[in-house]
Amino acid sequence: MEILILGIATLVGLYMAANIGSNDLANAMGTSVGSGALTLNKAVVLSVIANAAGAVLAGGYVTNTISKGLIDPSLFASSPNDLMIGMFASLLSAGIWVNVATYLALPVSTTHSIVGAVVGFGILSVGAGAITWGKVISIATSWIVSPVAGAIIGGLMYYILEKGIMRAKDPIKASERYAPYLIFLVVIVLILSFIFKGLKNLHLHVGFIQTILLSIPVAAVAGILGRKWIRWQMRPSSRLIFGVKGSSPVDRFFSQLQVVTAFYVAFAHGANDVANAVGPLAAIFSVVKTKAVALRVEVPLWMLLIGGIAVGGGLFVFGTRVMQTIGKNITEINPLRGFSAEFGAATTILVCSRLGLPISTTHVLVGSVVGVGFMRGMGSVDLRVLRNITYSWIITLPFTVVLCMIIYRLLTLLPVS
Repeated sequence: MEILILGIATLVGLYMAANIGSNDLANAMGTSVGSGALTLNKAVVLSVIANAAGAVLAGGYVTNTISKGLIDPSLFASSPNDLMIGMFASLLSAGIWVNVATYLALPVSTTHSIVGAVVGFGILSVGAGAITWGKVISIATSWIVSPVAGAIIGGLMYYILEKGIMRAKDPIKASERYAPYLIFLVVIVLILSFIFKGLKNLHLHVGFIQTILLSIPVAAVAGILGRKWIRWQMRPSSRLIFGVKGSSPVDRFFSQLQVVTAFYVAFAHGANDVANAVGPLAAIFSVVKTKAVALRVEVPLWMLLIGGIAVGGGLFVFGTRVMQTIGKNITEINPLRGFSAEFGAATTILVCSRLGLPISTTHVLVGSVVGVGFMRGMGSVDLRVLRNITYSWIITLPFTVVLCMIIYRLLTLLPVS
């Protein structure tokens, strides 16, 4: 019986991981594919590598038993099977919703999906009073904070680059002139993001001053070396690594930067979001193995690795619909706009995380793309697509709450021993 439970739970966990890839990871790679900086096959390969690396190298090997601390796990001390069934129902409910959203080509937050599901089973199992509603409210506020912050930073970056480079008398020379500074900014953001978000999961504490002293010289060297690299990539005869043949030298430049930022977003996704699939799965394994409830559970290395690969696989099999929405349907994306959106999203995630503001990676990236579109004029953004995306965000929590309550109730009627 235990083997059957673990087998089914593993399949559902992989199903959730694949759906995370088809939706969340598709957001990260959507602008790169939409702009032509990456082909779909290259995006899949890079995302699988980045996701698996992020999950294994910077993923949480120890995680809270219940996502985001929404419910005190000790409430299930006398009924561990209820927790196991609840985690199973949460995985299945969140996976179904993300699957539906992906089919409809709507980018949604998988974190919000699993949060709604956990709230749903929690209401039935331990009562609404046991839910930490303050956390639920703070997570829900990211509907506003995330897209607005992403739109401001992404739109501002696009405005500066469009004016300083694309409208210059010689955009190629302007690109070469600004290249070291842009590369410096990109590397600074990536290093700070990795240290503050990635090392947090590894419990390696690096102070703010040490971080600055480390990141500035590394970014400066990258900027100096990057100028030579960019000049070589801008030559018409140079061999393209990223970007579409026939693209302009300036597009090649921004394609390079866009792919670097997209790789980081995918790495951070593996470090932080794979836990949405394997965290509940690890809780189920812990209950089956120990017959008890732990406040925190270990996530095995193999589980993180398989979860990271499954996320990348989900992008390849199901991710084209959401990538189409992010990369083409909201607004037309080229390498400059794609880089502005990716960099805006990465910077927003870093700043908001350091300020302790609740954010959603999906919402930030969508907001950043919209901000870039608005800078080109209101007519550049498909408001019908934007309206549908907004509706899907509003529906996510109540839909997963109700769906998980139904699934949890049905599962409790089955004998589990």
